[in-house]
Amino acid sequence: MRLNKYIAQTGVASRRKADEMVFAGRVRVNGAAVDSPGLDVTDGDVVSVDGRDIRPQTRLIYIALNKPKGYITTTDDDRSRPTVMELASDIEERIYPVGRLDADTTGLLLMTNDGQLAHKLTHPKSEMVKTYRARVTGVISNERLGRLRRGVDIGGYRTAPAEAELIRQGKTSALVEIRIHEGKNRQIRKMFAAVGNKVLDLERTAVGDIRLGNLKQGHYRKLKQNEIDLLRKH
Repeated sequence: MRLNKYIAQTGVASRRKADEMVFAGRVRVNGAAVDSPGLDVTDGDVVSVDGRDIRPQTRLIYIALNKPKGYITTTDDDRSRPTVMELASDIEERIYPVGRLDADTTGLLLMTNDGQLAHKLTHPKSEMVKTYRARVTGVISNERLGRLRRGVDIGGYRTAPAEAELIRQGKTSALVEIRIHEGKNRQIRKMFAAVGNKVLDLERTAVGDIRLGNLKQGHYRKLKQNEIDLLRKH
């Protein structure tokens, strides 16, 4: 097995991050420093990262979490802010988030220790569709919906065409469902800003065919086997 794949299967990092760890000199095999992520390793080899021995995890975990506001989508935070890891602290295996939601965004976040699947789902080529509901200021006209659907400039980058539907128009705000397959930093917020609306609340309701449903904020559920199969087939 290639070294970067071995590291990914331990849940320590994705393959891309594993490559970076190897190049940074943080990985040793049988006590010797290595510089090739493609090095073949076997079950008899001892692999360590930052001086800690690691082994592939045998039980793969897949959960759907409803992230509340204020939680950081990372495994740890140097500013001592709450992270999504605290919401799944009763899971013994080391799992990690698949992709990111910014601190002010709520909703569906997948977490797993399946490094291969996590890498596949977050790779740009996967074009995994994410569905959001956004409550925004002002009026969402057909012209603005059209611009979102065609793609907008969010500061040096033009977004791909999106699916956007007005759910409800109120006196001072509107509720819009929007689907994108990209994952630029704060992309939804920037897209609405580009057409003249500010996002007040943003919730992710689906990742591909995996839906948030009635899951309460701060709670998680294990994915069903058919849901895992759908993600693997994507």
